Amino acid sequence: MNEYTSRSIAVRYVEHTRKKLFVVIVFLLATLLASIYALNAGAERINIESLILALLNKGDVKVRTILWNIRLPRVMASIFAGAGLSVAGLIIQTLLRNPLASPYTLGVSQGAAFGAAAAIIAVGTGVNYSPYLVTACAFLGAITTSFIVLFLARLRGVTPEAMVLAGVALGSLFQAATIILQYFANDVQLASIVFWTFGDMGRASLLDLKIMAAVTLIASVYFTLQLWNYNTIESGEETAKGLGVEVERVRFWGMVVVSLLAATIVSFLGIIGFVGLVGPHIMRRLLGTDHRFLIPGSGMAGAFLLLVSDTLARTVVSPVVLPVGAVTSFMGAPLFLYLLYRGFGKR
Repeated sequence: MNEYTSRSIAVRYVEHTRKKLFVVIVFLLATLLASIYALNAGAERINIESLILALLNKGDVKVRTILWNIRLPRVMASIFAGAGLSVAGLIIQTLLRNPLASPYTLGVSQGAAFGAAAAIIAVGTGVNYSPYLVTACAFLGAITTSFIVLFLARLRGVTPEAMVLAGVALGSLFQAATIILQYFANDVQLASIVFWTFGDMGRASLLDLKIMAAVTLIASVYFTLQLWNYNTIESGEETAKGLGVEVERVRFWGMVVVSLLAATIVSFLGIIGFVGLVGPHIMRRLLGTDHRFLIPGSGMAGAFLLLVSDTLARTVVSPVVLPVGAVTSFMGAPLFLYLLYRGFGKR
């Protein structure tokens, strides 16, 4: 290989890298613009000047109250949850080498719903009702489901395909258990259970946001440190083992972190479908399989998708707020069918 050829390859590599960075930056800017629109949209319109003053804690008291107590927490919750679920979906798909894998596929969401329903039935919805108890039980249900799957994988050495099947089976089990609990609930408890399963960005408090942000950041750092292992696993398990990657160890601990991330988000906000499935596939089509770009790209795609979905849920029939989980499914299902039609393997 002569010097000219080497230089040509280097130039093409730099251009290729710049294109991928450009895609990530575009989604970042799109998320910022969507955030500005989301802060302004709603029953009470806020112009840009009032928005800037309110962000500086100045201007009209009513505008500041709406911004800081209602809209800004929703926007931040959408960004953190969307990014976390999308990155979680990406890592699950990589580790299990299954394009249909997501937190929902592994039964995390169904386990959380069962935990929340059990808490609502146990403590009621009156003076003893504690949203944090419901959140804690939802987290316990989600993480229990995940660790049962991981325990089977660790103990019996099941294949990635069997892990997905175990997640589907556990998800069906917890879904059936939740239906039975609903059958014995009174009207108020039933309404509370159904509302929890809808998914709602507005229920996140400042403490919830801090916890979600911290868990998402820590998980993303861990995934970034493992990105070369993930890139190698993309080439196949045998290739990865031949290059010295301990595939079983990387898969197990990656799934542990994914489970903690997904369980945290779902326990705070309820069931949110398709974000963890569609976000990574959009980025795979645009960026390929390099996790140096896929991890931040999937995070930006998920944040943008969930933020747009929540904004539509708040504004399409304002002042009625639609369940964001239903909106993500309406948006995600056709998009996923389109991606399926075009082919997962195409780049």
